[in-house]
Amino acid sequence: MKHILTLTLFLLTASAFSQELHQTVRGTIIDFDTKVPIYGAKVVLLNSSPVKGAIADANGDFKLENVGIGRVQLQITAIGYQDIYLPNILVESGKETVLNLEMTSDLQKVEEVKVSARKDKSEALNKMASVSAKTFSVEETNRYAGSLNDPARMVSGFAGVTGNPEGDNDIVVRGNSPRGILWRLDGIDIPNPNHFASTGATGGPISALNGSMLANSDFFSGAFAPEYGNALSGVFDVNLRKGNNEKREYSFSAGIIGIDGTMEGPLKEGYRGSYIANYRYSSIALLDRLGVLDFDGIPIYQDGSFKLYLPTKKAGTFQLLGMGGMSRIDQTDQDDETGHVHSKYAFGASMGMVGLKHSYIVSPKLYVKSYISASSAGNSGEGQWQKSDSTGLFTSERDNYRDHQWKAQSIANYKINQRNLIQGGVTYTRMLYNYFYEDDYDDEDGVMTRWEDSKGATDMIQSFVSWKNRLSNDLTIISGVHYTHFLLNNSTAVEPRLGIKWAANKRSTFSMGAGMHSRIESVSTYLYTELQPDGSYQYLNRDLDLSKSIHGVLGYSFNINENVYLKTELYYQHLYNMPVHNDSNSYLSLVNSSYGIPSFELVNEGTGRNYGVELTVERFFNKGYYFLLTGSLYKSEFKALDGIMRSTRFDAGYASNFLFGKEWTFGSEKNKSFGVNTKVTVIGGNRYTPVDLEASIASGNTVYHTDQGFTAKGDPIFFTNIGLTYRVDKKRVTHAFKIDVRNVTNNKARIREWYSDRTQSIEYDTQLSMIPNLIYTLKF
Repeated sequence: MKHILTLTLFLLTASAFSQELHQTVRGTIIDFDTKVPIYGAKVVLLNSSPVKGAIADANGDFKLENVGIGRVQLQITAIGYQDIYLPNILVESGKETVLNLEMTSDLQKVEEVKVSARKDKSEALNKMASVSAKTFSVEETNRYAGSLNDPARMVSGFAGVTGNPEGDNDIVVRGNSPRGILWRLDGIDIPNPNHFASTGATGGPISALNGSMLANSDFFSGAFAPEYGNALSGVFDVNLRKGNNEKREYSFSAGIIGIDGTMEGPLKEGYRGSYIANYRYSSIALLDRLGVLDFDGIPIYQDGSFKLYLPTKKAGTFQLLGMGGMSRIDQTDQDDETGHVHSKYAFGASMGMVGLKHSYIVSPKLYVKSYISASSAGNSGEGQWQKSDSTGLFTSERDNYRDHQWKAQSIANYKINQRNLIQGGVTYTRMLYNYFYEDDYDDEDGVMTRWEDSKGATDMIQSFVSWKNRLSNDLTIISGVHYTHFLLNNSTAVEPRLGIKWAANKRSTFSMGAGMHSRIESVSTYLYTELQPDGSYQYLNRDLDLSKSIHGVLGYSFNINENVYLKTELYYQHLYNMPVHNDSNSYLSLVNSSYGIPSFELVNEGTGRNYGVELTVERFFNKGYYFLLTGSLYKSEFKALDGIMRSTRFDAGYASNFLFGKEWTFGSEKNKSFGVNTKVTVIGGNRYTPVDLEASIASGNTVYHTDQGFTAKGDPIFFTNIGLTYRVDKKRVTHAFKIDVRNVTNNKARIREWYSDRTQSIEYDTQLSMIPNLIYTLKF
């Protein structure tokens, strides 16, 4: 810490003596369909005098040197391609601005090509998506108030997306369970990338994805492109950025959530390859180790990620990447007045992945991309309870869960001509699983009974083919099919997909998407076993089929002006083959589950439906400010074996967000900026099953009114987030300060109820209280 503080003070002092505030803007330009470098593409820095520009070389690389700091505008043109206009590229003195751009071919004749086209920021990076898709940048993740630099929290501001009011970064899309989210990193399916994650969950309290490592990424909320499988509700396609391959750069951040450092640079001089790596450690845990803090329940976590970019002259390009995280928390239930300890519980979780990617341009029309990867995720817990005679604690329960996966994929992209692109691929997944649960609640003699003991392995094969037909610059049709084969019980799904996008004129665009989608549940659901009277273990759900749904989306967008657009989508989702409790009197269904291993027999006889309308009005950041207004009205329902159509747990009914931010630039060299960002959110309360107080008192545990499943509704959720930012650029150094406060009004809406046997009364869980976060970032 002394060395870090000394370095920071030195840089602050040394940088004050220079006023030469320039930086390099450079990058690579390639063809979107073929990934071939676009030699001769022109890059112009608009509003520069004299005009500053660059020409892309044979590798598609360009460089603009001595660009003034602040926000700049770029225009990229190339013969035979639609132009790109980038209106707000942030140039900082402490770090080079490196852009990776893809251009779409223009179907018009060369002489008819116009320079009025612009990059549509409302579209996804994956051009195979026609509806329900949104791209987001690293700057947006850092800018949106209350996001805590977490992309999962940031997307909760999108239309149709809500989070977990209790604090986890669960992603609820159009009333679907968060279990239906698919996480990808650089195109590789990965386990839940969050700390303190429970079994089967896709969210957690703290993300293990570090914002300083991310590039522009995509989020999809329905009617996915044929490439995406094993997802029902949403796809989070996150990308790691490449390191700077010409110059070594560093960044350091310190905040309430964590302390982290990032380093990047070229692998050797003259080589286009690069490295980037990051490590983060919990700030609170560090202060605890130093003796500054001393209280129960300190969350301890650390994470890291890296990426090596390794181009070759003849063998294509290789990329080696990975990420991982570990977390642990020890909690004590203790009487504040007497000091009597009722119980203790220790929980730990970890995840990690490593992948090797390869891309190879076979010809100007054909390229192939492939990867192999390995991942692991799991958690464990141990509980201690006070003995019945209050003479001390005994180990009452213990569990351990571990899931390993091996993956291999290869995708071929063939551009038949300027209008037609064929894409096809195959993915193989090997899944290994180990889980046990044991307890000693009955005898308190230290001898555990292992009630659940499951282990095994299985495989999944996925394949897809898609065809993009550009009938004109304004009309594109994307069709295809995705196939899934789950080898454990030979369950299969054939899923046709269709997307259409039509730009009726310069302002209005209509879109449509429809398709079938399926998902295997967590492997723990299939391989779960229970102890039988004879001492053997029996599988309950090994033969469970795939969960399935049909999505339909109609969309319309209108460009109000070059910086403001309006978009609305109408959707309907039919859920079928959903796992429900095999009991004709039960309302239990996995559509209401966010995590955990079902401990009862399931059958694929449940159904459901989600339908609604969404509205987005967004002003992209320009001339110092932006705003985003989103709203959705929706209904989410399900039916289990009891035959009653009920609201799902996530049927909040409505959600709305308003985000606004303003940035002021000042200083003699315009090298300082101050920003204010706000987010106001209103969400209808989620549903829950009310507690049967009389029965709970009699049993000593929470007992619910099983005939009133999800009939109770929580309070409406309201919160306001505020973020304040200050950035100052010095020579080769950028300092940034950020204050980010979630739920600044400390609103505490009631979420659900439970029974407390100590007070013999009903208690309530409330939304997460106010959380402040202070971050200092140094780039050099």
